[in-house]
Amino acid sequence: MASLMGVCATDRLRIRAKTLQYSACAANGRGARMNGRASAVGSGRMRRVAGYASRRLVVDRAKAPSLIRHTLRELMVLRRAVPIAIVAVPMVFLEARWSRDQYAWLLGLVMVFAFVSIAPLAWRVLMEDGLDLSHGAIRLLLYAGVAVGTVGAVGVAIPYAFEMGPSILTAPTSLIVCVALFIAGGWGLGRDIQLEAKLESERARADELARVAEQAQLAAIRANLDPHFLFNTLNAIAEWCRIDGVMAEQAVLKLSALLRLLLDGVQQAQWPLSREIRLVRDLFELHLLRDPNLFTLRWEGLDTSDPNAHADVLVPPMLLLSMAENAVKHGPASGFRGLVTVRLVREPHSVRIAMENPGPYGGPREASMGIALIEKRLQVAYGTAATFSIEGMGERTTASVTLPVREQAPSKEHS
Repeated sequence: MASLMGVCATDRLRIRAKTLQYSACAANGRGARMNGRASAVGSGRMRRVAGYASRRLVVDRAKAPSLIRHTLRELMVLRRAVPIAIVAVPMVFLEARWSRDQYAWLLGLVMVFAFVSIAPLAWRVLMEDGLDLSHGAIRLLLYAGVAVGTVGAVGVAIPYAFEMGPSILTAPTSLIVCVALFIAGGWGLGRDIQLEAKLESERARADELARVAEQAQLAAIRANLDPHFLFNTLNAIAEWCRIDGVMAEQAVLKLSALLRLLLDGVQQAQWPLSREIRLVRDLFELHLLRDPNLFTLRWEGLDTSDPNAHADVLVPPMLLLSMAENAVKHGPASGFRGLVTVRLVREPHSVRIAMENPGPYGGPREASMGIALIEKRLQVAYGTAATFSIEGMGERTTASVTLPVREQAPSKEHS
């Protein structure tokens, strides 16, 4: 009965292990593809992240308990201990009730202990990679030899040494049955423990690869975003150079200050909201240098002169910068001059930032990646905890993002 339950459990575990293995391979493939796309800006960092993941898995395996301790500990798990007890208790009871020797029950306990402690451990040692008959079933024969030796030692040698009387377990037919139980029970229990350990290892590997894939996705998103912003700004400065050299000089100085923040953001997974606001402010000021009447800027709910305003809120770098670019590009830069509003609403556990620009919202534009990039970055950084929306209200468009508040020091990714 115990062996049958063990075999059924191992089949379920094998299916779950294969599923996790496929998931791990898929995560690894996504990470590799993303890493290739992001190699222009972060291939070295991603190789170090992948190397760290591999070293982490090796260290975790090195810290794993010994095979003996792990096997005995897993045998004491309730879902294994109960079937073992269901088989063992009647065996000891029958040995004590129908045997002539007064110490027959003790022999039954020794037999049960030998079965439980030796059979699954022998299977795990000899069948580390599962039942493999490619070497002429040598390992299986060795395992059967352990079964015969153990049953012979307990059922023949011990009674002979202590001059015990006949008992149920010492009968020739019972010894054959005990050998079969040893082989089947050790096979079921050992394979069950073995596959569960493999399942846990695959789960840990899948989690680690998912984290590496997430880092690769962020690097790929940044690789797509950073040149987009830089090229647009340089094109604007080139145009200003033909019109007004002084203004172009001011723009270059403003751009250099902005790029310092930008390069710092490329190396981080998140940074304070105050830095993101400085980026957005510098971008708007670059546009207003070219045409002071292009739009009127209004800040609501935040003080841009305070460098530490909302510094306790962490956001993905350049998230609001994309929204600011779109607000200018599809608003004032497209001929819809007027008021551009940046509004921040702080809640106990979230913060909402909205950017409102003149111009009607015409829906998602074909081949446009701006909104898709913002939504992807939010999904990678926050899962389902953050939301993004864009809607039109007559002749104005409002894009807003709601982020959970993460009040902690920003963690910097060293390049």
